[in-house]
Amino acid sequence: MFRQLMNLLALPTPERPPPQDLRVAVSMLLIEAACRDDVFGPEERAVIAQLLTEKFSLSKEECANLLKSAEAASANVVQIHPYTRAVFEQMTPDERVNLIEMLWEVVYADGVLDPEEDALIRRLGALIYVTDRDRVLARQRVLARLRTRSEGS
Repeated sequence: MFRQLMNLLALPTPERPPPQDLRVAVSMLLIEAACRDDVFGPEERAVIAQLLTEKFSLSKEECANLLKSAEAASANVVQIHPYTRAVFEQMTPDERVNLIEMLWEVVYADGVLDPEEDALIRRLGALIYVTDRDRVLARQRVLARLRTRSEGS
């Protein structure tokens, strides 16, 4: 019996899955936010492309390929935890707050905040350890930028 216990303890521990590509993780979360209201419109797609291009210094072709990969991942996603884990492990706290701002930019791209979009951002904020205060402040910064843009138009 003691030998069986020792054999169990000697079994190799299962390896942790490889880390998720941060660019795909961020892209997939942005797409999830855009699709939360069941409409992934051209405004949201354009905002996501702009945000990804700026965040990761991508060319148009690289951004298109990244979006394609993220859309495929989003279509097959069962859990968002691998993506939020990648964000938590690979981004600083300030970068995670910036991601929340990016999410707000996406959900406001069509001019309407759906309750499902709001709930998703609240959930994602908790999963990537962004406080409610920082999430609300991020939303206020995005709304202020949007007001400034609309006044400048």
